[in-house]
Amino acid sequence: MEGEILNFIKVWISVLVSLCFCYSIRNVVPKGTKRLLSVLPVVCLFLYLPLKISSVHLGGSTAFFIAWLANFKVLLFAFGKGPLSSDPSISLPLFIALACLPIKIQQKGKNKETPSPNPRRDGQSKENPAPRRGKEGLRNYAVKGVLLAMLIRAYDYSDYIHPNVILIMYSFHVYFLLEILLAVGAVLARNFLGLELEPQFNEPYLATSLQDFWGCRWNLVVTSILRPTVYEPTRAIGSHLIGRKWAPLPAVFATFVVSAIMHEIIFYYLGRVRPNWEISWFFLLHGFCLTVEIALKKVLNDRWRLPKMISTMLTVGFVMSTGFWLFFPKFVEYKVDVRAFEEYAEIGAYMKNVSQSIVRVLPGH
Repeated sequence: MEGEILNFIKVWISVLVSLCFCYSIRNVVPKGTKRLLSVLPVVCLFLYLPLKISSVHLGGSTAFFIAWLANFKVLLFAFGKGPLSSDPSISLPLFIALACLPIKIQQKGKNKETPSPNPRRDGQSKENPAPRRGKEGLRNYAVKGVLLAMLIRAYDYSDYIHPNVILIMYSFHVYFLLEILLAVGAVLARNFLGLELEPQFNEPYLATSLQDFWGCRWNLVVTSILRPTVYEPTRAIGSHLIGRKWAPLPAVFATFVVSAIMHEIIFYYLGRVRPNWEISWFFLLHGFCLTVEIALKKVLNDRWRLPKMISTMLTVGFVMSTGFWLFFPKFVEYKVDVRAFEEYAEIGAYMKNVSQSIVRVLPGH
């Protein structure tokens, strides 16, 4: 475990140095091709660095932060777009935080009860409630933290639990872990940088459509970075080819294609085995179904809508069933679950040794 932590530190030192380089060229190298050529080595390095970490938790989070989020933001930066180019007077700490952390600054003057626009939703937010904030949000995270700990403990009895129930536990495990991980990043940015941040999740289990789930509720930090990198350019091209009304359809599907590729890369970092593309099929299936859903809504013009309870059950049921079919079995195939539990045990033993060492050096011991 100590070796992994050392590799983790080395990787993030490389990340910080690379981002300092990007920051130094922002006023020197003009945006466009020259800046793109300047940052391409950084993009390649960020794709390589996660391979230096074999830990599921340290490697998985690092891969998500730098190979996906940071790389997309750096590519936008090359063309003078995205959060890294939004403020010419941006400080170095803020530049680094925005580049590699899953955070999105709350826009000034923005209605906090209106979700931000995104590539997987085309102007529909009526059914989406405001995200929880303040003490209610803290209680929400505390409850999910307790539930995550209970899930981890329940895995000790996995030999007595039906495999389908295990998959359901994995789905909640992924959701709780992602939400807590992204919330921790947001809290660090808020406390150290004084930023007002937008939420990363918004109760996805209450989604009333695929549009609502992917666009307004699930992993919104990814949605916010896919919009300028994939959705908007594709929609702009589509507007000239098929008109503005139908241009969102290929743009949405293209967004899911890119999302599928990035998830395959992340899972490669986790398992280090040749992909069989089931993860891609999960996102391509959802991209196709969401495209059909948007098309039907445009044709019907919202003249017909299912009751909220039924639409929620259908949406969550579809997401869960397709996840059990194509997504969550990969955790078992790549032995991510086994390795994760081994890491929990190693962390527990490591912390126990550290605490014993501290006790031994205290006066009177």
